[in-house]
Amino acid sequence: MATTTAEPTWVGTVRARGAAAFAATGFPTTRNEDWKYTPVTAIAEGGFAPAAQPPAHGVTAEALAPYLFGGEKPTVVFVNGRFDAALSNLATLPAGVSVRPLAEALREMPQALEPRLGAIAAEQPFTARNASLMQDGVVIHVAADVVVGRAIQVLFVADAGARGLELPVRNLVAAERHAKVTVVESFVGLTDAAYFTNAVTEVDVAAGATVTHLKVQREGSGAYHVAHVEAKQARDSHLVSFSFAVGGRLARTNVYTVLGGEGCGATLNGLYIGDGEQHLDHQTRIEHVAPNCYSREVYRGILDGAAHGVFNGKVYVHPEAQKTDGKQENHTLLLSERATIDTKPQLEIFADDVKCTHGATVGRLDQSSLFYMKSRGVGAELAKQLLLYAFAADVLETIEAEAVREGLEAQVLQRYTGGQ
Repeated sequence: MATTTAEPTWVGTVRARGAAAFAATGFPTTRNEDWKYTPVTAIAEGGFAPAAQPPAHGVTAEALAPYLFGGEKPTVVFVNGRFDAALSNLATLPAGVSVRPLAEALREMPQALEPRLGAIAAEQPFTARNASLMQDGVVIHVAADVVVGRAIQVLFVADAGARGLELPVRNLVAAERHAKVTVVESFVGLTDAAYFTNAVTEVDVAAGATVTHLKVQREGSGAYHVAHVEAKQARDSHLVSFSFAVGGRLARTNVYTVLGGEGCGATLNGLYIGDGEQHLDHQTRIEHVAPNCYSREVYRGILDGAAHGVFNGKVYVHPEAQKTDGKQENHTLLLSERATIDTKPQLEIFADDVKCTHGATVGRLDQSSLFYMKSRGVGAELAKQLLLYAFAADVLETIEAEAVREGLEAQVLQRYTGGQ
């Protein structure tokens, strides 16, 4: 594992703590309630390990163009888990915004990282393993009162050189008081080879700040992907999260946030689309600690073939979190007899003055809507495709970043209508 001589000594403590925690637990099994429906035997027995040195690659800017949103924007590119300066573009950063690879940030701004790196994400087997192996990632810091008008795009790319590798990515996003930033975190596979992405993103949202975190997962068909996104929110802050998942052989994303100050808001939405034998898992946890906070959550899924989806969403309300307003929904369409979904929206409420609802639906395409469209001259196949697109677009429309929203809508449209 490569380190720099200028690396602060406390980073070694973070790695050692992660190594000890993972040694104590090992990989989770289906006996663990949080992993009941997602076996990780293939990861545990796959022999994946980080590369001692960055593997050579042939990734070009032209190859990355289809995976970027809105043309020229601040862009950070990592290939096979390592920062690539030649493919990145950070020339357009406004004043008060710092975007750096992890190793550089540890050298240049260790004081800003020390209270955050490894201190926000919950200690779980994969986050602990990530901490013990962390080599690279991005650190985004936005100064107080700075509003970043353009999304910062972070692109993690795997090509054939990733075969057999574990890619332990560690990211940190910190928005100071009244700052506002949008981060697009994309994972792309340019290979069908087996590799394992283990990504952790910690988000620190200061008082009055807003962080929009959009995660796009388009890994290769042989990839294994486990990602953990966790935020810590101060008074009057807002976290907006969207998770889009279509890639990977097995992919899981955790999105956790702690509303730790009065007046916080959290909006967690997502869309997962699977077919073949894909396994797509989303776990969310919204923890209401302070009073007068709200949360909104909508996840939708479309599963075909023998795909298996998992959604487990928990809203936890502490006794002090009076006047909590929380709503949670999960809706999944199953397009074949072999497609399955395990869904469990949960509320755990220990306050008595709250307004919380949750619900889930699982079903097929609405036959009455299909009949109506066919009666108006729309062919049966096109009617089905349009209804699928509309189902997905309903949640995609919640993305405020126009270029990202339009890009993902175009991808779904192409998938279900061939671009018609």
